[in-house]
Amino acid sequence: MPFREINSKMVEATVLPGQRLFSQRGAMLAYRGDVTFTPNIAGGQGGLMSMIGRRVAGEATPLMTVEGSGTVMFGHGGHHIQVIGLTGDTLYVEADRLLAFDGTLEQGTMFLGSQGGVMGIVRGQVSGQGLFTTTLRGHGAVAVMAHGGVIELPITPGRPVHVDPQAYVAHHGDVRNKLSTALGWRDMVGRGSGEAFQLELSGSGAVYVQASEEKL
Repeated sequence: MPFREINSKMVEATVLPGQRLFSQRGAMLAYRGDVTFTPNIAGGQGGLMSMIGRRVAGEATPLMTVEGSGTVMFGHGGHHIQVIGLTGDTLYVEADRLLAFDGTLEQGTMFLGSQGGVMGIVRGQVSGQGLFTTTLRGHGAVAVMAHGGVIELPITPGRPVHVDPQAYVAHHGDVRNKLSTALGWRDMVGRGSGEAFQLELSGSGAVYVQASEEKL
């Protein structure tokens, strides 16, 4: 794992020759050694389709490709940082919550409606998080951002987890997501938070939840 947590708001990454990392623009705080930072308009290893998905989701800023030999410290906006290790599975994470990740991971874009149907589309509109979720697949590490700290909640068969859509950060594993309503449609007028909607995650895996509903 190339990321070392310095404190709750900063991580340090080791950059080795022949390897690369991707980071959000503006995430670099300091670095040591011979390291270069280059805008990546292809959108990581997801190629053109990944970049199209990111732009449709409202993320027009390209990733930065980080290469060379040295160490880099990352952080952004004073947000809490959580490092997640992947061992061949897929991580689903909102694009604007990505701080940095291994260049070995394959990046893609999933339309939320593909799992949540029409309600998946409603979830994107109500939560303000967009209709697309970035996927990262393979072996490596990902540093994600959140407000007020992050807790990892296990998802086990027969015991789904219900999450406020605006508190959702990421999830991984063999998990299905479905948006349900806690109130009638009339009661939901003017409401866009957890008291009206719940994101139900079922299957086997884990979901990461932030302590605050504040948007990044």
